[in-house]
Amino acid sequence: MIEHQFRVALHDTDAAGVLFFAHLFRHAHDAYEAMMARIGWPVDGLIRAGQLALPLVHVEADYRRPLRHGDQVEVDIELKALAERRFSLAYRFVSADQEVATALSVHVAIDPDTGQRQALPKPLISALSA
Repeated sequence: MIEHQFRVALHDTDAAGVLFFAHLFRHAHDAYEAMMARIGWPVDGLIRAGQLALPLVHVEADYRRPLRHGDQVEVDIELKALAERRFSLAYRFVSADQEVATALSVHVAIDPDTGQRQALPKPLISALSA
């Protein structure tokens, strides 16, 4: 499990003063990028190398409690599923010792030049599994 933290900024909130629902996915993606860097597969490096892309093909979220401006949030990321060409990550958002939301993302491996699915590199599979 990997942990990532953020603070709900004013620009994250909607007119009701709570986290705008879509911004949860932005914070999940920030946590994903931090996780990938920590396991030695930084997303910016993957993009620059141009040999592997890991686009999202499915996301979902459940909201349990509102997040407001200034709230400190911890995001716990866990590998949910791993297959030859895809992996899923489960996100748990915690604030003030309460689970406030959960999310799931599914990534597939594609060749950026052809757009065709490809197998995940074995070293990435090992890094995700560790």
